[in-house]
Amino acid sequence: MTDFIGYVSSNPGIQDFFANLMTGEITLITGIFWLFFAAIVSMIAGAIGGIILAGKDLGYELAAILGSLFGPAGVIPVAAIGLVVLKLV
Repeated sequence: MTDFIGYVSSNPGIQDFFANLMTGEITLITGIFWLFFAAIVSMIAGAIGGIILAGKDLGYELAAILGSLFGPAGVIPVAAIGLVVLKLV
């Protein structure tokens, strides 16, 4: 753990990344991070929704797999457009 903290404190690129995350500034790297974060959250939510909606009919595992695949289909484009709009505003 101390190696990671030492690496972060000595690397100005990572310091800038964390500073941009803390201040809410959207750069290319923070935009990719937030897009990845939105995709992960939508996969989890899609899997839960798939289990709730079709768990008994398809089986819980298949419903979770399908939900996690279809969840990001609507979130990723909207999150990308939202990040671009926020950057321009």
